[in-house]
Amino acid sequence: MKKLVIAVLVFCWIGAGNLRAQSDDWKEGIIKEEFIYEDAPFPSAHAATIEETDQGLVSAWFGGTDEGDDDVGIWISRHENGTWTAPEEVATGVQDEEKRYPSWNPVLYHTPNGKTKLFYKVGPSPSTWWGMVITSDDGGETWSAPEKLPEGILGPIKNKPVLLENGDLIAGSSTEDDGWKVHMEISPDFGKTWTKVGPLNKGEEFQAIQPAILTHGDGTLQILARSQSRAIVESWSHDYGQSWSPMKKSILPNNNSGLDAVTLDDGRHLLVYNHVRPPKGAERGKAERTPLNVAVSEDGKSWSAALVLEDSKISQYSYPSVIQLKDGMVHIVYTWRRERIKYVKVDPSKLDLHAMEQGHWPE
Repeated sequence: MKKLVIAVLVFCWIGAGNLRAQSDDWKEGIIKEEFIYEDAPFPSAHAATIEETDQGLVSAWFGGTDEGDDDVGIWISRHENGTWTAPEEVATGVQDEEKRYPSWNPVLYHTPNGKTKLFYKVGPSPSTWWGMVITSDDGGETWSAPEKLPEGILGPIKNKPVLLENGDLIAGSSTEDDGWKVHMEISPDFGKTWTKVGPLNKGEEFQAIQPAILTHGDGTLQILARSQSRAIVESWSHDYGQSWSPMKKSILPNNNSGLDAVTLDDGRHLLVYNHVRPPKGAERGKAERTPLNVAVSEDGKSWSAALVLEDSKISQYSYPSVIQLKDGMVHIVYTWRRERIKYVKVDPSKLDLHAMEQGHWPE
């Protein structure tokens, strides 16, 4: 009996060791991971964004009963003294005493002159919403009254805008009212005035939305976008976003779920996305929104597998937002099971990269 107990304990110890080893797979480079909040006055959360201000990190998302419900508003949390502040609602879709619309897809951007802008959408649905913005001068502690963006301008639709070498601020945007179409919005004055470029696709061969922007120097830009074509789609510009190449599939899969990407200080490109290719014929290209992955590229064309942030089949892990801070660290937030917002800090110099042949994630 004693030998049996010892054998069981040894087996459990070995099994636990194997579980630890498995849990560490594809985690090299992660410095910290945590929930931004444990408890909140809303049951559902989605579409997080993150930004570095002069006062520290700020994250925002939409929260309420469920996506599309009238009580859904924009909530924020600030990172202070090593912890995240309690969620605070800073914007809603209230129109008057009797009418309120849901809020959607917040996007944070901190301007070089110290102002933090929070772009978001308001309206009954993505096909009928309009763009809004509020501004903070103190890193998100207080906010201005909401302003509606100019007619025809929606603002950055999901992912952060990018400040270009020529001084323009470029935002990836899209519409869903007559097919999924990507367009760009460009501002020479950090969002005071905008011009629209596109749409980049006709919504026929490719149904695409929510582009992320990568920079390659000398006015060359690349977008990676969510699509219904079972793949991330891309387009290139060589004139600071004024004109774009025909949209085409990249080698990476897409399960009709949001993604985000950032060009790192060392010139590499880092992408956060669900590496899932839906089966052919799947409705609108939908598939499970798990696992959630990180890939890295030297040129935006060939990609190496880097991290698996989540791989549980229990629920969805989606809609990431990623930035790199001045200290070189990469910061990611994403939807965790539609219940909470997860935060991950990554050291990109510590990533263990593995080549992906033809866009297949290595075993």
